[in-house]
Amino acid sequence: MAYTVPETIRSSATAGERLLFTTLKNFLPDDYIVYYEPEIHGRHPDFVIIGPDLGLVVLEVKDYTQNTIFQVNTDTWTIVNGKGQQAAVKSPIKQARDYMFHITNALQKDKNLIQTEGPYRFKLKFPSGYGAVFTRLKQDFFVREGLYSVCDPNLVLTRDEIDPDKEEFSEENLIEKIMGMFVVPFRLKEPLTKEEIDAIRYHLFPEVRISAEFKPPVPYQDQLLLSLHEIKTMDLHQENLARQIGDKNRLIRGVAGSGKTLILSARAKYLSKQHPEWKILVLCYNISLAQEIRHMIRMKMNEPDSLFDFDPNNAANDGDLKNIQVYNFHAWLKQEMKISEKQIPIFVQKLASGEAILPKYDAILIDEGQDFEPEWLSLASSVLNPDTQMLLLVEDRVQNIYSRKRSYVQDTGLSFQGRSKILSINYRNTAQIVKFAWDFYRNHSALKNKVVKGSIEGEEIISPQSTRRRGPEPAILKGKNLKEEMGFAIKLMKRLHAEKGVPYSEMLILYRVKRTYNQNIIETIQKELKAAGIPNFWLTENADSKRGYEKNQEKVVISTIDSSKGLDFQAVFIVNAENMPFALEANKEREVSLLYIGMTRSKDYLFISYSGESEFTNYFDKIKDNRLKLKEKLGSV
Repeated sequence: MAYTVPETIRSSATAGERLLFTTLKNFLPDDYIVYYEPEIHGRHPDFVIIGPDLGLVVLEVKDYTQNTIFQVNTDTWTIVNGKGQQAAVKSPIKQARDYMFHITNALQKDKNLIQTEGPYRFKLKFPSGYGAVFTRLKQDFFVREGLYSVCDPNLVLTRDEIDPDKEEFSEENLIEKIMGMFVVPFRLKEPLTKEEIDAIRYHLFPEVRISAEFKPPVPYQDQLLLSLHEIKTMDLHQENLARQIGDKNRLIRGVAGSGKTLILSARAKYLSKQHPEWKILVLCYNISLAQEIRHMIRMKMNEPDSLFDFDPNNAANDGDLKNIQVYNFHAWLKQEMKISEKQIPIFVQKLASGEAILPKYDAILIDEGQDFEPEWLSLASSVLNPDTQMLLLVEDRVQNIYSRKRSYVQDTGLSFQGRSKILSINYRNTAQIVKFAWDFYRNHSALKNKVVKGSIEGEEIISPQSTRRRGPEPAILKGKNLKEEMGFAIKLMKRLHAEKGVPYSEMLILYRVKRTYNQNIIETIQKELKAAGIPNFWLTENADSKRGYEKNQEKVVISTIDSSKGLDFQAVFIVNAENMPFALEANKEREVSLLYIGMTRSKDYLFISYSGESEFTNYFDKIKDNRLKLKEKLGSV
């Protein structure tokens, strides 16, 4: 079964389009991608198929009947509409060909996707083809009317070739026909790699772009070509969610590192592009996360379709968010609503009774929804345009550190039954970090009996699935004091920076409390970093430092675990771990979630250190002992 984008076809699609969509989905290979009506640099072909052994094929779909077609030639067809009126239209074959050239012109600018030597130099390294599908006409009609004289039979699919209910239908013939839709046919010697398919998607669909190592266009044998490396895109499930979240209220529940914020940002851009007249609000709890979301949306909003016009160094700073506002909740209260948190219940009543009138938001997107109080959600839903009801909630119950209890129906007045999606794959962390963090959570959380796999709506916790990306096991070190812990951390930082090329801006130090009765933790962290000559930025020093944070500064970031939610770094150092669970925190479940959050901020390298004893450090001691025993056992073999 092929992967379709979107997952389901729109209800207004023609009967022929629905038939073809279902047939392609059911009968093409599992590693094929079928796009229905994608927008590609301002054009909207009906279907685009990408396959590792196929290349790329564009299909134009026509629901013409025998009475529709009046006269044809290779370029123009004269058709008769339902009122008996004649109209000249471009040949369906030529329409598909033009779409194909539009796509290949975009892809041929990437040096990594073209042939750089031989007779086909500067042409794509994979075949690109096109064809037309006539969903209401059979092959015998084409033969009888001589249509194959102006339509190459290799470039045409008819009803009997796409309808599984027809006796003439053959799965093998369908695939062979699509494999042959090339003017200059050639089969790939080696199938396209995942990286090459991601590069195709990266160029054609700006909304799926995450990042790439971008080098300015350079002349190559008289051609100006792009050079992109380390391309990262949304996976197909994430792309489908971003494109087809659906209208009205929706809920996305995802594990840490599953791309929830990325999808929310892509959704904000999509809504802004589709409805430039709308007023769109994005809310979250943390100040630092609001900054990250604002940065992410601005990057997406200012990125042009053509990468030749894109300057990655300026994209994050130039331009505005157009009709999108991004706030942490309390800043929104202060700046837009002009009220304090204590005034929310009274204000909601006034809005309901018409005593207070405010401009409505046409869409509201809430990240880290598990952090929102019920009355906060009630306020947000009360300023939502009742005609659109476009409320998107994104959450992860494992990261619920504020013990919010809620009923979404009661809090928002909207039901999410049957309107939720699950993101269970963790893309951020290596498999080792995912397992390490999840094992910790399962061993300490009181909610472990609520863990499920699959799409369940309610209070259940979603079990994360890791990708195949692997890395080193998280490091656990016990020191004599915090100074020695920092010595361990600094040694590893310098090593990662020098040997692995990890920028200091991709390193994060997390602490639970700023100071205790016997030591100033933040002062020790900063003092040791300064002595080692490592530049640093204290993200959680105050509200201004949170608002002024920019990740591209070449400085190690220091933060509380609370304020790191939604952020990620290549290397994370959790120090002074013996202060968890914190003695003054009555809710142990919050402490479990906090440490889980801290661990899952790390994309590649995780370091945990402590110089005291707690329930959590006793758990880490056992892991260290087990690792040592395993090492000794393997050494004796």
